[in-house]
Amino acid sequence: MSCVLCLVSQENLLLHPCKAIWWEREGALLIADPHFGKVAHFRRAGIAVPEKAGERDWEVLHHLLSDFPQAKEVIFLGDLFHSDMTPDWRIFEDMLAHYAHIQFTLVLGNHDIMPKSVYHQTGMHIIKEQLVRPPFIISHHPMIEVPEGFYNLAGHIHPGVTLQGKGRQFLTLPCFFFGEKGGILPAFGHFTGLYRLRPVEGDKVFVVSRESVLPV
Repeated sequence: MSCVLCLVSQENLLLHPCKAIWWEREGALLIADPHFGKVAHFRRAGIAVPEKAGERDWEVLHHLLSDFPQAKEVIFLGDLFHSDMTPDWRIFEDMLAHYAHIQFTLVLGNHDIMPKSVYHQTGMHIIKEQLVRPPFIISHHPMIEVPEGFYNLAGHIHPGVTLQGKGRQFLTLPCFFFGEKGGILPAFGHFTGLYRLRPVEGDKVFVVSRESVLPV
């Protein structure tokens, strides 16, 4: 897989095609909006979704962790699960046990609606609003105002950009977005929609295309 190294607030961030960031100095993986269990949630509601569609995200997560055996921490930027308890929660607990040497941290998002005791009993660090790790403030929702000297890394938006081919072909792809004061990670979960961003001059955008991350 082809990753891209991006310098943000003097920190080396490796943008991975699995739609995650490797923060080199901290030895941490940053993952936004997995929405685990969304397929099960839809199927329970009677929506025709292939059962195996939910397995892909677990496979990608294991692949990502195998790419970074030196990882000390995984930081989820909210919306870990799409809704309430599903059978996928057992898969998640088994994964935590398998990677017991890694600290898992969850910054709560608007979809993280299960009782707080459910999250705490896993041994994860639970952050209610913002995780301050200078020079970054890590949150679920992008911050409207960022304190001087900090840079906000967030999720929630599920960012994407539309690319135009030589003809009239248009393709919207997930992307990493870095503005003046804050950056937005793509949604890790593949069974999620995209919000089309309109970058302005000075913004940095990197699209995720199959097994590559490419600057645009």
